[in-house]
Amino acid sequence: MKAQLYSQTGEKKSHVELPKLFSVRIREDIVKKYFEVDKFIQPYSPKPRAGLRQSATGTISHQRHDWKGHYGRGISRAPRKTMWRRGTQFFWVGANVPGTRGGRQAHPPKGIGVEKKINKKEIEVAMNSAFAATAHKDLVVRRYSTLEKIEHVPFVIESIPTKTKELKNLIKNIFGENSKLAFRVKEVRAGKGKTRGRKYKSNAGVLIITGNNENAKFAGFDIKPINEVSISDLYPLGRLTVFTQKALNDLNKEKKEKVK
Repeated sequence: MKAQLYSQTGEKKSHVELPKLFSVRIREDIVKKYFEVDKFIQPYSPKPRAGLRQSATGTISHQRHDWKGHYGRGISRAPRKTMWRRGTQFFWVGANVPGTRGGRQAHPPKGIGVEKKINKKEIEVAMNSAFAATAHKDLVVRRYSTLEKIEHVPFVIESIPTKTKELKNLIKNIFGENSKLAFRVKEVRAGKGKTRGRKYKSNAGVLIITGNNENAKFAGFDIKPINEVSISDLYPLGRLTVFTQKALNDLNKEKKEKVK
């Protein structure tokens, strides 16, 4: 499989041969499994006796002349604990039940959730499939709802520019009409989400993968060396991706070393 090579200015040059892993069978089921394992969150739950650690009697008597009864007080039959007593006069505070201060939660998290496991071979298959998906037109179009068609994927450049302005011009020349999807756009969310800890929303933008020895940091772009790319960077499958030539060379070397 071959890919179009672009210069630092975005001009078409020649074609380069992609590593063999870009031609492997894409196993979406294993990729999804690895993604779920990678994003696993530690289960949590309250203590088993949380909100039940005080002595609160059950239904208190509402009959006449009963000792320590509720008769004539106009209060509910909720379990209560005694705070103080003056002769036959008692002061209670509701306890234990969910509707009271300091009581138990009605439906707390149960702590259900077993840590998912995945073996090394499945991880390798998942990562190979995720890289191969970047060279699959149908998966790329399926991921982006506003993308109707694309000429070729993935995009390969000689090397990454040194200035942000040059990188932006490079992305515009490469992607053309689809350059809006390549740039990360951050905007204020509409609605109540602004007051609920999610004021901003943004798209993922293009993923630029460099060689292990290439150093590049630009604001507004997701740039990672080949050895630091994770499954969350490539999932859902078909992300718009730009590789440098050194990144492809390093990817070839890693695969050859594993075969040995």
